[in-house]
This record gives sequence, C-alpha cells and structure tokens, in this order.
Amino acid sequence: MAYPIHRPRRLRRTAALRDMVRETTLAPSDFIYPLFVVEGRDVRRPIASMPGVFNLSLEHTVAEARRAHALGVKAVILFGIPDHKDAQGSQAYATEGIVQRAVRELKNALPDLLVIVDVCLCEYTDHGHCGLIDGGHVANDSTLPLLARMAVTCAQAGADIIAPSDMMDGRVAAIRSALDEVRLTDVPVMSYAAKYASAFYGPFREAAQSTPQFGDRRGYQMDPGNVREALKEVDLDLEEGADMLIVKPALSYLDIIRLVRDRVDVPVVAYNVSGEYAMVKAAAQNGWVDGDRMTLEILTSMKRAGSDLIITYHALEAAKLLGA
Repeated sequence: MAYPIHRPRRLRRTAALRDMVRETTLAPSDFIYPLFVVEGRDVRRPIASMPGVFNLSLEHTVAEARRAHALGVKAVILFGIPDHKDAQGSQAYATEGIVQRAVRELKNALPDLLVIVDVCLCEYTDHGHCGLIDGGHVANDSTLPLLARMAVTCAQAGADIIAPSDMMDGRVAAIRSALDEVRLTDVPVMSYAAKYASAFYGPFREAAQSTPQFGDRRGYQMDPGNVREALKEVDLDLEEGADMLIVKPALSYLDIIRLVRDRVDVPVVAYNVSGEYAMVKAAAQNGWVDGDRMTLEILTSMKRAGSDLIITYHALEAAKLLGA
C-alpha cells in the first residue's frame, strides 16, 4: 500500500499538539453568569430542576459574583424576583426594586465586574407574561414605556449593559430613546434579538417564578421552525440601535447563531438556557455521561458556531475546568 501523503493524525498525537492547533478555544472571559436575586437575608435557595443554581439574597448574590470574578468570569446577568408582584410589574422599574439594589451592591463591591440586567416584566407580573395584559392578550405598545422605565432605573443604578428579553416590537428603539433622554448614551443595549418560544425554558420559570398563569408566550416569542424571521428580527434590532445580539436558546439553534454571525458585525451572544443545563446535569447525575466533558463540548460548539460570548449557568464550573 502506498504511503499516505496526508496524515491528519500527526497533529492529534499529543495533548500539546492538539492544544497548539485547536481552532476554537474557550476562556472564562467568554462566559456571562446568570444570577437570580430575591428579597430577604441569608437566602440561598436551591432550584430543584437546576442543580447548582440558587435563588440568592443580596449578600449571597455579591458572594457568588465574587467567586465568578475570581475565576475570570467578567460579567453577570441579573434576574430579579420581588416579594410583591402585580399586573403592571411595578417592581421591575421601581428605583428601590430588588434588581436595582442588586446592581448597586455589585458595582460597589466589584467595580470591574460587568453587570447586565435582563429587562422584561415576566418575573414581576402576577400573570407571568412579559408585558401588560389587555383583553386577554399581551399589549405591545403600552408595554414599551414600562420596559424603557426599567432600563433607565437599572442604568441609573449602575448597570453596564441593558438586555431586553421581552420580544415586544420596537422595544430596542424605546429603550435606546429613553436612555439617551436621560444622558445615558454610553449604556449599550444587548438585545435578545432571536428568542424562540422554546420548551427548553422550563427550569428557568421555576427559578424566576415566572410561569404564565394563562396561555403561553408563542404570540410574541418566535416559532422554532423559522429562520428568515430570526434574521428579520436581527436587522430590526440593529436598525433600532442594538449594540449586541442574543440568540436564545443556543444548542438547538446553532444554525441561527452561524447565520447571525455571518450577517452582522456586532458581538453575538448565545444563551445556553436552563433546559440545556438541566439535561446535562440529569444525565451526569445518573452516570450516563461525563458531565464535565459534555459541558465543555457543548460550550465549544456554541463558540464554534460563531458566538462571541455565552450566557451560561455552567460558567463557574466551566471556568474551573478550564483553569484546571
């Protein structure tokens, strides 16, 4: 048999060789760590469907952020869960709301940490939807001023980035205009541009206590079968002033991440959502998979697809694995 000229295995022979020629790499600075902030003192309440994730009171939120920052994770994204919810989601935009206070605590304790706030009403409304209800439906236009108010109060508290996740039409323009009106022109908007109505969000709704009390979110989140619509949403958010774009979920939407990456010249963020996280944890706890290897492989796939950053509940453990 003729000696093969091409032997790709030569560059796979040792760990040092594999590291040297690796095309896609992960680093702790690629991760954004989600934190669920609740009222009270000394609260560190486990989320049953998300092992290793907790509802945290303010002092534990700061402590968790310190752990992340020490491992090289440079950013967190906050979700606030108030004690009192109402139909208008009024605690979302209260200047002394739970998420606004969490921003101030984090920026005081860790000035170099990037604090991102998820802007949406679902955690704050008693009906669990992402906007105001009118005639049994989520009202788009009357929701926009409330989202803008939340963005402003969070930015005034010190948030570095505003991340609207509600999927109301025109929300990026409304938020950008509101921030500019109060001279917060330097605060970037990281929009959930392509957010699908996904079955992978179930565990998050336990963590954020945001399960809709009627209906579902398919009237405003995207149909999982649509691609062109995602690109239209991306274009619209950029036109309205978005500085960064999120694709959510990530693992079943790697094709969307790649298409968005090829289309735009702004940072693209993948959201490695709660259901994706929970599946890995459940399989690992049953001994069916190597959870550590699977975690890094999944996160690598998101970077390889074209994401610049990854919002992930695996942030701390992945950072530890990468530093090992």
